[in-house]
Amino acid sequence: MWRMARPRKPLLNRDLIVEAAGALVDAEGLEAVSTRRLAAALGVSGPSLYNHFRTKDEILEAVADAVSARVDLSVFEDVAGGGRDWREALRAWAHSYRDALADHPNIVPVLARGPGRRPAGLRLADAVFGAMTAAGWPPAQATRIGALMRYFILGSAVGSFARGFVDDETAYDPADYPHLGRAHLLAERQREVDEGAFETGLTALLDGLALQFEALAVAARQED
Repeated sequence: MWRMARPRKPLLNRDLIVEAAGALVDAEGLEAVSTRRLAAALGVSGPSLYNHFRTKDEILEAVADAVSARVDLSVFEDVAGGGRDWREALRAWAHSYRDALADHPNIVPVLARGPGRRPAGLRLADAVFGAMTAAGWPPAQATRIGALMRYFILGSAVGSFARGFVDDETAYDPADYPHLGRAHLLAERQREVDEGAFETGLTALLDGLALQFEALAVAARQED
């Protein structure tokens, strides 16, 4: 009796499923993901997906974690030794995080739930907290900084402020909106406006945190 030789590479694995699901999320959004659609895209039967993931939510969690894994955490490596200022590290990390989300904005709602048990998401949270405490922030405040930065970065990826305005110069009647006479120009300058807003907000956050950090240092010296 002849037996068919097993393929050297498995026909299906977790990475292939995550890649296909990620492409579907990017193209059509979270609601487009289903076992039927994924199975068709991968050329397999629907039940075979359950050998790797128990539910659709598990697949989406894995897609979200793959995006988190793209964020550069090496920026925090020298903070503990004093080789890099914590503000510079946070700025570089924030830009890397935003860049990853900008490439995959449809997965942001899943990331917004928090890291849960996702390995890359947990490494991200651990790196931020570890760097802030190593820099001298009290643990409670380091936790708040991690939360604050996540709110800001994820919020910036949810949508575009500039794209929220139409490019029709007659759309905003000056009688009703006296200060929106040039709002129709925002849409064509989306990248400039949105990136500028992110940088402005990030600088404001870091400057404000720097003032708090100095205040903590002054209070500590006074106690001594």
